[in-house]
Amino acid sequence: MTVIQVAAVLWLLMAQVVASEVVQPLLDFAAPDAPQAWQAVNDGVMGGVSDGRFRMTEDHTLEFFGTLSLENNGGFASIRTKPTNFNLKASDTLVVRVKGDGREYVLNIYTKSRRMAFSYRAALPTTKDEWRTIEVPLTDFIPTSFGRRVGGMGPVEPDQISGLGVMLSDKKPGKFQLQIESIKVQRVAD
Repeated sequence: MTVIQVAAVLWLLMAQVVASEVVQPLLDFAAPDAPQAWQAVNDGVMGGVSDGRFRMTEDHTLEFFGTLSLENNGGFASIRTKPTNFNLKASDTLVVRVKGDGREYVLNIYTKSRRMAFSYRAALPTTKDEWRTIEVPLTDFIPTSFGRRVGGMGPVEPDQISGLGVMLSDKKPGKFQLQIESIKVQRVAD
C-alpha cells in the first residue's frame, strides 16, 4: 500500500470510531411538563435554613438558584429529579452544559435502593458567567453517604439509577446561581 492508501484506511477507521459514539438528550428542559420532573431538597430536612430553588427559563434552561446558609448546622441546597428510569449503561458518560457563578457544584446520581451509598457524586465546577461542557463517565462517580465517601464500593450499577440531581455544599454562605442548558448521555453505539 502507498502512504496515501494507508492514510485513507486510517481515516476511514477513525471516522467509524467517531461515528460510533452517540450523544442524546437525557432530560428535556423544553417540555411543557419539565418542571414537574424536578424537586428541591435543601438542608431544612436537617434543621438548616438554606434556600435552593429552580425554574425553567424562556431559553429552555434549568436554573438552580438561592442562598446557601451554614446556620443551624445547614450547608446544602439541591434539586433532583423525581424517580425515573434513565436506561443508562455502564459505559455511558453524562455530558452536562452549565453556566455558573464560579462555585463548584456536585452532580449526584441517586439509586433505587438505599444501600451504604446514598448517592454517587462527581464535581461540577463552573467558571463565572461562562458556558462549560463537563463530561463524567458513570464509572467516575464516587459513592457517598451524607457527603462522605464510602469505601469498598464499586461504581454505580446503571440499572439501579433512579434519579439525577445538582447540589451546592461548598461551605461558602451566600447567593448562588447555576444555569443548566442540557444533560445528555454519550454512548458507544452497539
